[in-house]
Amino acid sequence: MAVKTITIDMEAYELLAAARRSNESFSTVIKNVLVPASHTASSLLHYLDTTEASSDYLDAMEQVIATREDDMIAAETTVPYSGPEHDS
Repeated sequence: MAVKTITIDMEAYELLAAARRSNESFSTVIKNVLVPASHTASSLLHYLDTTEASSDYLDAMEQVIATREDDMIAAETTVPYSGPEHDS
């Protein structure tokens, strides 16, 4: 992978270092801040409006939601675990 050296002032460095998690590179921190801007609800709606697969995508999403709703209903009807029975 090619690398590029940049110069930043100390204030920018301190902000970058503060945003960094353990074992995370500065490149990852920068990408985490800059890349998500393109992953917005607006970009999703634009994608759905401009692709022929949008109806297939929405059908798949509806199926996932329905499955999760069914799982939640099934979980509500089960008896919660109360632990082992204790004899007196």
